[in-house]
Amino acid sequence: MSIVAVGSIALDTIKTPFGQKQEALGGSALYFSAAASFFAPVSLVGVVGEDFPRRDIAFLARRGVDLSGLETVPGRTFRWSGSYAGAMNEATTHATHLNVFEAFRPKLQPHHRRADVLFLGNIDPVLQRDVIAKVDRPRAIGCDTMNFWISGKRAELLRTIRRVDIMFVNDAEARMLSGETNLARAARAIRQMGPRILVIKKGEHGALLFSPSGAFAVPGMPLADVFDPTGAGDSFAGGFMGYLASQGRINDAVLRRAMVYGSAMASLIVERFSTDRLRMLRKPAIRARYRQFRKLTSFPA
Repeated sequence: MSIVAVGSIALDTIKTPFGQKQEALGGSALYFSAAASFFAPVSLVGVVGEDFPRRDIAFLARRGVDLSGLETVPGRTFRWSGSYAGAMNEATTHATHLNVFEAFRPKLQPHHRRADVLFLGNIDPVLQRDVIAKVDRPRAIGCDTMNFWISGKRAELLRTIRRVDIMFVNDAEARMLSGETNLARAARAIRQMGPRILVIKKGEHGALLFSPSGAFAVPGMPLADVFDPTGAGDSFAGGFMGYLASQGRINDAVLRRAMVYGSAMASLIVERFSTDRLRMLRKPAIRARYRQFRKLTSFPA
C-alpha cells in the first residue's frame, strides 16, 4: 500500500554531549518518509524555502520517495535549534523560526488523493483535518501531535482525531490530552476520543500499544552510543506505518510487529546525528535490529 506523509521539513541546529551540527536536515515529514521508505512507497508533502539544499535530500529520491509534493516557495526554510543534556530524554529548544512553514497549506497532487495510508505529522490540527478531507477513502490514517496543539487548539485537535485510526503521542502528551496520570487510563480516554489504535512513545523506555486486542509493550533497546535523539519519534512512526502498509492488513500480529519495526528504526537513527544514519542505512541492518529486539524480549515458557 502507498503512503502519503504530510508534515514539516526543517534545518536543525543540534547540540548534544557528543557534539553539534549546524543546519542539519530535519522535520517530521522528512524523518517519517525516510524511515517508511524501507517498507513501502512514500510520497512526501511539505514546504521549504529557496535556501533549502535540495541536493541534500537526494538520498530520499534514491530510496524511491516521491517528492512531487515538496513545494519550494520564496523565503527561508523552517529552522529549529535545540540541545540535549544528561540522559537526553528531552530537548531544550533555543529558537524556532517557522519562516515559510508558517503559511504552509498542504497541496496534494492528484495521485496523492488515492493513497492507501495517510500520515499527518504534528502540524496544525485544522490543516490535518483539511488533508484528511482531500484523500479518497484511505485504509488507515495515522496522526501525530504535540503539547503546543493540545493546549492551544484542543477543540480543533479533538475534532481531527475523531477521524483518525492510529494516533502517536509521547507519555507526557498522553497525560496532557487525557487529563489522566495513569497511562492505561489515559489510553482508554484517548481511544474513546476516536483513534482505535494508540501508540504511546516513552523514549529510551520503549513504547506502548493500545488496541481493541489489548495492550502490548516494546522495551527500549539498551544502546551504548546515543548521539542525537532528534527525529526518533518520527522515525518510529515511519517504521510502524511503513510496515503496516507493507502488509496490506491490520490485525493484532501485524500491529505488534509494527511496534518492533518502529522501535528498531528509532533505535538505529539515534546512533548518528540528524539523518546521517538514515542515509547509510540498509535493510539487513534493520532486520538485524529487529532480531535483537526479539532476543531482548524472549524468555522460556
